[in-house]
Amino acid sequence: MAVSEKEAKKADKYGAENIQVLEGLEHVRRRPAMYIGDVSIRGLHHLVYEIVDNSIDEAMAGYCTEINVSINDDNSITVVDNGRGIPVEMHPTEKKPAVEVVMTVLGAGGKFDKNTYKVSGGLHGVGASVVNALTEWCEVQVRRNGKIYQQKYKEGKAVSKVLEIGKSKETGTTVDFLPDKTIFKKITWSFETLSGRLRELAFLNSNLRISLEDKREKKKEEYHYEGGISEFVKYLDESRQSIMKKPVYISMEKDGTPVEIAFQYNDSYTENVFSYVNNINTVEGGTHLSGFRTALTRTLNNYASKNNLIKEKEGLTMTGDDTREGLTAIISVKVAEPQFEGQTKTKLGNSEMKGIVESAVGDGLGEFLEKNPGISKQIIDKIMMAARAREAARKARDLTRRKNALENSGLPGKLADCSITDPQFCEVYLVEGDSAGGSAKQGRDRKFQAILPLKGKILNVEKARLDKMLSNDEILTLVSAIGTGIGADDFDIANLRYGKVIIMTDADVDGAHIRTLLLTFFFRHMRPLIENGNLYIAQPPLYRLKKGKEEKYAFDDEEKEAFLKQWGAKEDDVYLQRYKGLGEMNPEQLWSTTMDPDKRVLMQVAIEDAATADHVFSTLMGDAVEPRRKFIEDNAKYVRNLDI
Repeated sequence: MAVSEKEAKKADKYGAENIQVLEGLEHVRRRPAMYIGDVSIRGLHHLVYEIVDNSIDEAMAGYCTEINVSINDDNSITVVDNGRGIPVEMHPTEKKPAVEVVMTVLGAGGKFDKNTYKVSGGLHGVGASVVNALTEWCEVQVRRNGKIYQQKYKEGKAVSKVLEIGKSKETGTTVDFLPDKTIFKKITWSFETLSGRLRELAFLNSNLRISLEDKREKKKEEYHYEGGISEFVKYLDESRQSIMKKPVYISMEKDGTPVEIAFQYNDSYTENVFSYVNNINTVEGGTHLSGFRTALTRTLNNYASKNNLIKEKEGLTMTGDDTREGLTAIISVKVAEPQFEGQTKTKLGNSEMKGIVESAVGDGLGEFLEKNPGISKQIIDKIMMAARAREAARKARDLTRRKNALENSGLPGKLADCSITDPQFCEVYLVEGDSAGGSAKQGRDRKFQAILPLKGKILNVEKARLDKMLSNDEILTLVSAIGTGIGADDFDIANLRYGKVIIMTDADVDGAHIRTLLLTFFFRHMRPLIENGNLYIAQPPLYRLKKGKEEKYAFDDEEKEAFLKQWGAKEDDVYLQRYKGLGEMNPEQLWSTTMDPDKRVLMQVAIEDAATADHVFSTLMGDAVEPRRKFIEDNAKYVRNLDI
């Protein structure tokens, strides 16, 4: 290909002077998502976790018993621990105080030296320095050697020397920081998001006391669980009826690797197993989870066969899925040299951990079953009920397939499908009722938008087995339209027909209930859609404002007030319509406010903390009334725009 003289001259200018070398932490400020995932609410809260994880590592090393986190009035964060305190002496090679090296140099930390930290969650040595880089200002105080030392930073750079500012008989570190508003889209701390992670850490470290205070709301909570992960299991099952008096608890150390496991069976129909390595939630599992599952199935099968608890005439066997129905479990291991698959630390790869956990579960569960024959029989009976339901569900699926084959179509009749078939460009709206469904069908772009109207409230899947779900018309319609199938044997995300599955319900109480029912369904039975980023919630406007010929739509009270201020008007001066249902909008309005990709607001559903999500869904949708009442009382003050 010919190159013009002008282009050749431009190419000639590419030389050594064009190679940029970013000083210090400038690369973090330029590319923050590489270090904290994103600069949205998720990345913002990750800053707190990074600092807290340093304190947790001190606790795992046996030097820290207390961590206090505060959200301050100015939106800054304070994290205080009573560990050893970051060293302040001069670093032998960097020729700076060690605390300054930790706070300003990527890859600096004590986590690489196994004499300092036998096990650690923060393995990459980037936590404190990355947080510092992404702040408007940061300040560290160290209590060590009977003295208090302080250093201040701005945008990741030290703006003061390490100064001795007082004396203290205590030891520990205090980190104060304010995230940089030029980097983060919005600085809004969620007490609930932080409390979920801090509570989880307190469960996983029974010797640790953690507090969270929100000085904006004058709210404070403290987390300390002497029962450790056994209390974690009971907390998760708070809204379920356990068939056991207390969880099975197993604790052992093999080859220098501590293993802790707690689990129990409840009356639900879902599996709730959470695994951790060095306090990191391994959401994709790994070798430790494989070892647990293998040993659980084998040990229960051996016990049932040995005690003649399986009726041969039924012709049923206990599968792994059967043994995990209604199981809540926590697996926590501490590994000196963990090998994680990928940079996200979500799947453990250490091959030796499978055998270590298998051995622990085989011995611990085997002993429990022999000592508790009454409960053991109840467990086996529950598992056999799951096996029968699995067989019933298989027959229901076969019947559905045959029915679809006879009708020459696997798609439900009320689905208004889109014309293109590439899932990457397709989306389906799950719409409440025929009225809104009609408006959506008329207002949509038929090329890439499909509409599935849902009749009333779908089945509460928190209280139903798979065989019952497969006999429910609305559930079948939903599963058929999405295309992935349902259940361990049938679900395949590769068959997903739409890249975006969008829940669109009214802004009233019924709409909120339907949305919660749908979210429960997806969380329990199509969780990969959430984990893969395919599930969204539409955000229809709450208000329509009109003044003269000018018209605006507001999505909440704050935006409504902003528009009124912009117009210099009061509510009495403008036409104000508050939408209660999607059916109140004509097709053009629904398109322009809620369905037009250039104007709409979609909320992507994500799982920040699976254990907390499980607890919330079981609380809201389970049978137990008291936990639900408490949840409503605790969260009522956060409700906005309640329709009564």
